[in-house]
Amino acid sequence: MGRLLAVLAPLAGALLFTPASWADDWLPHTKDATWTYSWSDSDYSPTPTKEKVTVKESKRDTFTLEWTSDGLDNPPDAATTAGTVSFQETSSGVVNTNWTSNPPPPDFPILCAQVTQCGNSLASAWFNVIWGTRTPTLAEPLLQGASWSSTGGYQNDVASSSDYLGTEQVTVPAFAHPVQAARIRADVSQAGAIGDPYGSGIRDVWWVYGVGPVKLRFRHGGGHAPVTTAVLVSTSLTPQQPPPDVDYFPLTAGLKGRFQWTNAHLKKPEVQSFKVVQAANGSARLTVSSVSGPIHTQGAYFYTLRTDGLSNLAGTTKAASLVKLPPLGPRTLPESKRRHFYTVFDLMEFGFNPVLPPYPETGATWSSRARTRDFDVYGVVGTSRVVGIQRVHVPAGTYSALVVRSTLKQAGYPWGSGVRTSWFAPGKGLVKLVFQHGDGTVSQVVRLK
Repeated sequence: MGRLLAVLAPLAGALLFTPASWADDWLPHTKDATWTYSWSDSDYSPTPTKEKVTVKESKRDTFTLEWTSDGLDNPPDAATTAGTVSFQETSSGVVNTNWTSNPPPPDFPILCAQVTQCGNSLASAWFNVIWGTRTPTLAEPLLQGASWSSTGGYQNDVASSSDYLGTEQVTVPAFAHPVQAARIRADVSQAGAIGDPYGSGIRDVWWVYGVGPVKLRFRHGGGHAPVTTAVLVSTSLTPQQPPPDVDYFPLTAGLKGRFQWTNAHLKKPEVQSFKVVQAANGSARLTVSSVSGPIHTQGAYFYTLRTDGLSNLAGTTKAASLVKLPPLGPRTLPESKRRHFYTVFDLMEFGFNPVLPPYPETGATWSSRARTRDFDVYGVVGTSRVVGIQRVHVPAGTYSALVVRSTLKQAGYPWGSGVRTSWFAPGKGLVKLVFQHGDGTVSQVVRLK
């Protein structure tokens, strides 16, 4: 019985989506975009302060917002504020890269360990948005169950853990009718600052697609437990319907299951179990092992969910097979570097990244492309398409599943060519797969539990 080893090198997906990607719609930054917020603090700035926000500059994936309280008929006892916040759009979401402002009012808590040269402030609407959540300020794609950790503050002395709580209708002065908003709750903590109770607490921010933040509530820590609130008063932007937030491949630590794989090349069904053993900030490692069947295998796979979709990053598999399966290409690689179908996940991810687009919608398509790492590794040309939602029954249950169909061609290798249809259930992941190989055989995978 021979022992085989397949090593999956890191993959860099190259793709085009139809419809177009969801680039900057959670925080638009066209040159003519404007927002006006009204914010107040129950203890330190009870008189609401209006701030007008404009786009100071924008270049490719980076942009800077600028605000001022001047010229807005604020009351004399309102705070006087001016400043900027800079951002970069990354594959993991919107990241705050810099900020500037005038000093906070003298009676505000000191959010540093020393009074002098303190670069921290919560005296503005946008400072409350980025506090403790600079990298990222908003994680993307924003799907059900999303959670992430972040840091912030002048010396990265503020930490937070954020959770996406779903969408809800909110009413703010900027719009005549309630709008649908994504609610993000952050548990923020600061230690070592003179006013660190004020720098800690629970903050909720409501984000509207096509607009940005429209509402904020920060319940600070400490005995007095002051509350900061902010609402959007007016904007030049129009609210949009947010993209679907269903998670069809959850990267949740502890998630586990079992599959059965049948094919004419297998003398009896191959049964494999998997478990997500580590997960953080949209990336995860899962392990796979044989339960029964002719392929005695163990493996580990690494997946990440970013704005370019769900992709396989790397992995390793070891197998001591009792059957000889057809070979896979491409010819440009030595046999020791070529892929093998040892596990259910090998069948699912074979060809090109991503496995799924970031926000799957019926009709979305993406293709393999030449001169990419995926093509060098697989040598596969083809296209994937989201077919839609179908009711599917497998031993693990009955689901309304997202159907993705891929056509694959690996030159000279029928086993690596054909049509693959995959069914993904919300909060569950892969539940069924049918791969009609070019050699005439059919691999069928069903979720057992």
